[in-house]
Amino acid sequence: MALEKKTIKNILLGVTGGIAAYKCAELVRLIKKEGFQVKVVLTRNATRFITPLTMAVLSENKVYTGLFSADEEDQEIRHISLAHWADMIVIAPASANTVAKLAYGIADDLLSSTILAFEGEVVLAPAMNMVMIKNPVVKDNIRYLLQKGYYFIDTGKGSLACGDYGDGRMAEPAEILKFLNKRIARSHSLSNKKILITASATREPLDQVRFISNYSTGKMGFALAEAARKRGAEVILITGPTFLTDIVGVTTIRVNSAAEMREQVVSHFEKSDVFISAAAVADFRPVRQFAGKIKKEENDTIMLELGKNVDILKEAGEKKERQLLIGFAAEAEKLNENALSKLKSKNLDYIVVNDITREDSGFGTDTNKVSIINRKEEVTDLPLMSKNELAEYIFDLITSHFEQHNKGIIV
Repeated sequence: MALEKKTIKNILLGVTGGIAAYKCAELVRLIKKEGFQVKVVLTRNATRFITPLTMAVLSENKVYTGLFSADEEDQEIRHISLAHWADMIVIAPASANTVAKLAYGIADDLLSSTILAFEGEVVLAPAMNMVMIKNPVVKDNIRYLLQKGYYFIDTGKGSLACGDYGDGRMAEPAEILKFLNKRIARSHSLSNKKILITASATREPLDQVRFISNYSTGKMGFALAEAARKRGAEVILITGPTFLTDIVGVTTIRVNSAAEMREQVVSHFEKSDVFISAAAVADFRPVRQFAGKIKKEENDTIMLELGKNVDILKEAGEKKERQLLIGFAAEAEKLNENALSKLKSKNLDYIVVNDITREDSGFGTDTNKVSIINRKEEVTDLPLMSKNELAEYIFDLITSHFEQHNKGIIV
């Protein structure tokens, strides 16, 4: 059954060199049958397996095979115009070579150049020999692209063109279409919701050049903001200092101190449907800020008196009416016990707890190993995953929450 198309109308299909390219004729037919517009980019090696004419007839559109046209009157900047036209890019089959080029930002043909100029979702359906798909380099490249927000459709097992039997077969066209429909459904699943997110650390000034802070970089909060944006939500991201750049389509408010972050949260909380507190807000601040710069020549020791900052998330929990509240807990011991205590005391709906003693989880990493606890005290232990994958999981929970709420189910 075709899905209602609210945000995705145009799909750009990139076909790379591999015997599985022949399946893309059927994939184009299925995508067209669903009501989408399709344009096809064939890499030079892809044309050895399937012809531009075949794809042009099936897509009912011009097929592109290179960055430049032989027609001197054709002044189109192809990789830019195609990036502007497409709502989603699908690469099938995605060869090991193409996966590597995307991982390293190489733009040496039309397809790779278009992807670098594209701001929407990119889905890859790999196809390669079973030894290649398990090669540590290929696995690292796929893992890196997952962390950057690319989506992958798992390969299947079966007879391969080389005569081997094993993993590496490209997913069947119907499976690819099912995956795309799922992504498209997600793209407007929160279109009527307003999501408020905090990210990164706060800085509490000691003097005019020094401050108290922590190691949070904001990666988790930014991943959440991107995931919410992709689902059609109106997103406000309040972030402490970070090297991360603003996300297109997300209202980003930059602050420094906990007091500044609280002011912005209070300003936007009432009209929000969801508040996710992913920021590592400083619990304490210097009671007195020294004027100018403290001179080490004038002080052998300095006594600092610290006062508590307002607990922004607890305050939100006290004020919430209809809002869904999600907090994060960075713990070093008694993880679930401490997190559950915070969930109750702050009136949260969910709390995400991660072990900061792990090198692959927590501040500054691209991955997180977390557990999620809900109001019913049910604990879900998740495997190590990228922060982008975790953000998707969290928004699956949020989407499910609203779907059940709309059906009158108390969650």
